[in-house]
Amino acid sequence: MNRFALSVSTGIARVTEAALGPYQTAMIRIGFSATWLLFLLREFPHRQELYGPDGPWNWNLAEQLISTNGAFTALMWSDGQFWFETVYVLAALSSLLLLLGWRTRVMSVLFMVGVLSLQNRSVFMGDGGDNVLHLMCIYLVFTRCGQVWSLDERRARRTREARARGEDVVDRVGPALWGVLGLVLVAATFLDRLSGDWVVPALLWALWLAQALWWAVGRFARSGQPRIMLDVVANIVHNGALLVIMAEACLIYATAGWYKIQGSRWQDGTAVYYPLHLESFSPWPALADLLSANGVMVMLVTYGTVAVQVAFPFTLFNRRVKNVLLAAMITEHAVIAVVLG
Repeated sequence: MNRFALSVSTGIARVTEAALGPYQTAMIRIGFSATWLLFLLREFPHRQELYGPDGPWNWNLAEQLISTNGAFTALMWSDGQFWFETVYVLAALSSLLLLLGWRTRVMSVLFMVGVLSLQNRSVFMGDGGDNVLHLMCIYLVFTRCGQVWSLDERRARRTREARARGEDVVDRVGPALWGVLGLVLVAATFLDRLSGDWVVPALLWALWLAQALWWAVGRFARSGQPRIMLDVVANIVHNGALLVIMAEACLIYATAGWYKIQGSRWQDGTAVYYPLHLESFSPWPALADLLSANGVMVMLVTYGTVAVQVAFPFTLFNRRVKNVLLAAMITEHAVIAVVLG
């Protein structure tokens, strides 16, 4: 019983005393923000057709769909061209700043708003990868993703050094950013721009109020106890969000693998052959023909894909095996990107 109580107390201390996985969380931040930024830059010449008010899925059609599903998108606040360009540029800018780790708490919120605004504006433009980004941008706002590999880390280190020298350091940029966001949130609420599904507006208000409480405690609390308590809550929220992200990744790959097992083409080892001969997935036809000409290679890649995806969730219990499988999965995605475009 004593051993059980000791392990429970050790587990509670581990979850509450620190935000776990700082480097892994930073990789999630960098990976998703870079992916979205590169997508926005690549599609900049085609932004009007994808998300613009006069695109094929025009503003009126989007308004009809959103009135039914209640999805959140700031692009529906106005059908003007200037507003569309503003949202698109802010989405790209927030992605860049989140990638660099500048004011990651604010930028993670703006990143989420940008992703949801563009994707929900034209829901038929996305695919499975966009769905993952859609979910992860929400999870990311709950994490302390700027602990390492970020400009926030450098600023925090310089602040500690300055205070160690007895200097008084006051952060004015952070409160100013949250103040501006608060004004926008109040205006959007009173102008009924946040009507529809309540989840995202409630999340935005909860994040803003939590940040206001954090600032007030840091500014006016006479003792350090309230700040310690808020730090514990932030660690619990971060670790919970990280657990959800891990479970989501496992679910995605396990589901994909088990569905592949049920397909006859995956069972006979020929599934990879067919995408290599689809014109829309052949940026390098000569390379695709070279790979598909080798039957043994096609079979190995087909079975290997299924094995890697099914096995992935079970490898998390062994770090060495997990790292090997991660390298294999990264290679797999890189090959898909090059060979299938």
